[in-house]
Amino acid sequence: MENNNTAGKVITCKAAVAWGPGQPLVMEEILVDPPQKMEVRIKVLFTSICHTDLSAWKGENESQRAYPRIFGHEASGVVESVGEGVRDMKEGDHVIPLFNGECGECVFCERDGTNMCRDYGVNPMKKVMIGDGKSRFWTKGARQPIFHFLNTSTFSEFTVVESSCVVKVDPKFPLEKMTLLSCGVSTGVGAAWNTADVKAGSTVAVFGLGAVGLAVAAGARARGASKIIGVDINPAKFLKARALGITECVDPGELETAVHEEIKRLTGGGVDYSFECAGNLTALREAFLSTHAGWGLTVLLGVHPGPKTLPLHPMELFAGQQITASVFGGFKGKTQIPRFAEECMLGAVNLDEFITHELPFEKINEAIQLLIEGKSLRCLMHL
Repeated sequence: MENNNTAGKVITCKAAVAWGPGQPLVMEEILVDPPQKMEVRIKVLFTSICHTDLSAWKGENESQRAYPRIFGHEASGVVESVGEGVRDMKEGDHVIPLFNGECGECVFCERDGTNMCRDYGVNPMKKVMIGDGKSRFWTKGARQPIFHFLNTSTFSEFTVVESSCVVKVDPKFPLEKMTLLSCGVSTGVGAAWNTADVKAGSTVAVFGLGAVGLAVAAGARARGASKIIGVDINPAKFLKARALGITECVDPGELETAVHEEIKRLTGGGVDYSFECAGNLTALREAFLSTHAGWGLTVLLGVHPGPKTLPLHPMELFAGQQITASVFGGFKGKTQIPRFAEECMLGAVNLDEFITHELPFEKINEAIQLLIEGKSLRCLMHL
């Protein structure tokens, strides 16, 4: 960044503020406080929308509602200033925010095999900063607090995050592409690489062909999966799906049998790995039943805001199939994402394929509509 004359000062900037469930976001000027101890203020340059944002914006889970609020968790930008005690980044660093943070010191961060963090893990109930229990966003005039979202709140020209919830990336890497690594692509590819550990020659089924589902497909293809079956009720997604690694597409509406029966027919008994990326319990059950008896693994990725529980009977697990879930693809954000960014830039994953639309930030409600209608994977918004 150029000479910084805003450090330590309140910044006035534009943000897309949610005032109620499902209401159009309102583009307005807000106040953003300076970062406090162990916090970082970021100038957001690019942001995009994922289905988690949509679910929260609609207020599907009533217990998580809080307004006014700034949504958004997939973004990239530049450090504007840092608070006391921040040592691992400085003004001008290229960064991506992390909705699933990593403090590096808690019992979870110190343990291999999990990317949970005691204080900074994904928490849709959290709406203020941990340090003082206050927001860093305020309305102009009345100075009403505006709540935070998923540790990040990226639908704003400037945001403040805890230092555990932001990671530095190589300045040689294009920030517009790095945006994808703060959620969708990391979540999907990581589920295939870290959570499932997809093996070369294996078979895979992906339920839900949005950005996360297609990132799973891209990750499985990179690992050498022999067959990657994509399942979606919107056949308009199939062309892009094939470009990202799906080898066979299944539209449930065109079948005379259950989806899992078709997948077992296509694979001679079921897939080695299935991934549920739709946030739909029927899809989750079909994904589980699509896996091979004895060793099949189902990975849950979709957001399920409703109160219903798993659609499985305990006795079904005795057939040897397993089910688990994956948050942020199992990546520890601060320690592992820089290496993953490197691998993407070296060609392991084609990030360009995921950016289907680009719009100015002011047209964020149009971007929301594109996602609702299933027309976009990621609409990159320029701030």
